[in-house]
Amino acid sequence: MFDELGNKLDAVLGRFRQRGLLTEPMVRDGLREVRRVLLEADVNYRVTREFLERVQEKALEEQVLKAVRPGQQIVKIVHDELAALFGDEPPTIAWARKSPTIILMVGLQGSGKTTTAAKLARRLVREGRKPMLAACDLQRPAAVAQLEALGGKVGVPVHAGESGGDPVATAKDAVDAARAAGTSVLIVDTAGRLQIDEILMAELGHLKRELDPQEILLVADAMTGQEAVRIAEGFDEALDITGVVMTKMDGDARGGAALSIRGVTGKPIKFIGTGEGIGDLDVADPERLAGRILQMGDVVGLVEKAAEAFDQESQARLEEKVLGRGRFTLEDFLGAMRQVQRLGPLEQVAKMIPGLGKKLPTQNLDPKRVKHVEAIILSMTPDERRRPEILNGSRRLRIAKGSGRSVAEVNRLLKQFTEMEKFLKQMKGLVPR
Repeated sequence: MFDELGNKLDAVLGRFRQRGLLTEPMVRDGLREVRRVLLEADVNYRVTREFLERVQEKALEEQVLKAVRPGQQIVKIVHDELAALFGDEPPTIAWARKSPTIILMVGLQGSGKTTTAAKLARRLVREGRKPMLAACDLQRPAAVAQLEALGGKVGVPVHAGESGGDPVATAKDAVDAARAAGTSVLIVDTAGRLQIDEILMAELGHLKRELDPQEILLVADAMTGQEAVRIAEGFDEALDITGVVMTKMDGDARGGAALSIRGVTGKPIKFIGTGEGIGDLDVADPERLAGRILQMGDVVGLVEKAAEAFDQESQARLEEKVLGRGRFTLEDFLGAMRQVQRLGPLEQVAKMIPGLGKKLPTQNLDPKRVKHVEAIILSMTPDERRRPEILNGSRRLRIAKGSGRSVAEVNRLLKQFTEMEKFLKQMKGLVPR
């Protein structure tokens, strides 16, 4: 997410950081490079101009230029202004005084609207809410079946209409069903089109009038660049949307649309889709997004991912082993590795840790290597995993053949495991009993 933009901005801002003294011409030259980077990332021209005007005004203040570390001051200014592009504060959902809160999901066909509705439902379940999904896209073949399958996957009920039926009548029935079931949030998936047209907007306008939703969230495809900004303008003009969900931010999107939408429409980005997994939907917190663009990490986001991904029972057993009650085995090593895998691609995880993403060699984060380690350990007998000291030459050869790896890789894994065992023994000595 924002990788290309982040790398280029980091290179430009790195020149500021390296200088102990900054002059006005240096600042202006550096900000011209920032301007080039933003425009190459497909950030709206007007948004770029206004952003740089604010940065330049603050960067040229006397206390900044005469500061002990002026470069760091300018990086801080850029960070704060990037955050301001996303919003003044972390986005929230407008909850209804009386349940259910109604969230209308709108957008063009292919933007990921149906999947995003299910992702949002899953997120709300984890927050302790009781959501229901309403399948009101009755035009696209298999749209209802898709939402029902996703609802089953996340454990959320789906109120579905008949294919080719009346979406407004279906939505009103869904509201009644939600009230009867004591549902706190109703997420309404609506029909899309390949482009904005009068029929689509008339249908969505009718839904809005009948449902009076608390939120109208536009699902926009980040891969379409500035077209996503124009689409947001069109939907906002017709429906007065309350926020935007950017999807496919894990792809080749340059990030310009995400940085431009609020500046053009005045409506905040509330969520960002970061992957294809059903849990890959993050709150678009301005401070955290700015930190990730400038490669400062996102510790809060990492903690949230860990809390969601880690199995508490397995984690407790692992802590027991680490803190001195029982031996740490290759089975524990494999379990811990699987827990970490649930966080997502290791390269993305590393980027969320301040300062780590740029230091780790990318080849060490290759998920294939993790699979190789898993294959080696699974090729061992249960006794071998618990007592790796019995692994003699013939056993190692058998494991290598069984896993399709080389004996050298088996030896390397066992050496790494031995080093970890030594480290954990040292840790045990430091933990009070």
